[in-house]
Amino acid sequence: MISQATTRIGFAGLGNLGRPMAEALLAAGWHVSLYDRAPGRADALAGPGARPVAEADDLADCGVIALAVPDDAAVGSVLGTLLPRLAEGALVLVHSTVLPATARDLAARAADRGVGLLDAPVSGGAERAARGDLAVMAGGAAEVFERARPVLTAVGSQVRHVGPSGAGSAAKLANQLMMFAALAGAHEALDLAAAYGVAEQDVLAAVSGGLGDSWVARNWGFFDEVAEAYDAGGTPVAERPWSKDLWEVTSAARAAGVAVPVAGLLAQIMADRVEQHARSARRR
Repeated sequence: MISQATTRIGFAGLGNLGRPMAEALLAAGWHVSLYDRAPGRADALAGPGARPVAEADDLADCGVIALAVPDDAAVGSVLGTLLPRLAEGALVLVHSTVLPATARDLAARAADRGVGLLDAPVSGGAERAARGDLAVMAGGAAEVFERARPVLTAVGSQVRHVGPSGAGSAAKLANQLMMFAALAGAHEALDLAAAYGVAEQDVLAAVSGGLGDSWVARNWGFFDEVAEAYDAGGTPVAERPWSKDLWEVTSAARAAGVAVPVAGLLAQIMADRVEQHARSARRR
C-alpha cells in the first residue's frame, strides 16, 4: 500500500465533482498537486498540503495520478504526456467515466511503463464527494487495487473492486443507465399526474411509501442543482452525464454486441429533458 508520508497525489480536473474530491483528499491528510485546464481553479485550492500547478506535465513527480477530467479524449490527452514521465511503480486512478475499451487500452499502456492503472469511476454527487462518501467502482489488477485502497477510501465510503481493467467503467455505465432510466420514468410519471391536477410534490410524497419509490424520486431536484453548477462552471451540455454518459452506454453496448434500446432512446431525449427542467426550476 502507498502511504501519506511518502506519496504525493497529482489531481487533474477540478470541476463539479473533481474539486470536492480533491478537497476530501486534502482533508484526509494527503499532499495533493492540483491541475485544471481552466485558469484559476487550481489556485483557488492553494493551502496546506495543496500545490497548484500550471500544466498537466507538472504532475509527473507524483506517485499517484487521479483524473476527474471530462471524457475519454481528455483522459488520453493528459496521460499521453504524463505516462512516459511517471516513475516505475506509480499509480493512475481514472475517476472519469470512460469507455471500457479506453480503460483497457490505458491499463495496457501503463503496464508497459511499469505503472499501475485502475478505471475507478465514482457516483454520488458533489455533496457526497466533499464528505469522502462516494461509491467507487474499480477495475484493474487486484494488487493495484490493494495498493490504491488508501487513496480510494479517502474519497469513497463504498469502494469495490469489480473486476479486471474496464470493469469499473462498465459498472459505472450500468449505474448511469439505471439512474437515467429511473429519471426519465419519473419525469413522465409526474407529467401524467400533473395532467390530472396532482402536484409534483404530492406525487413524490405518495410514491415514497410505494414500489415506485427510488433514489431519483427521493432526491428530486438533484439534477436541477447539478445543471446549475455545470452552467456556473461553463461545462458544455455535451460533456454533462445525461448527454455524454448515455452516448457512451450505447457505444459500449454496440462494441459488445448488446441490445440496449432503452439506452438508445434515453441518449436522444435525456439531455433536453434535464436541461429544460433545470431551467424551469430556476424560474420558479
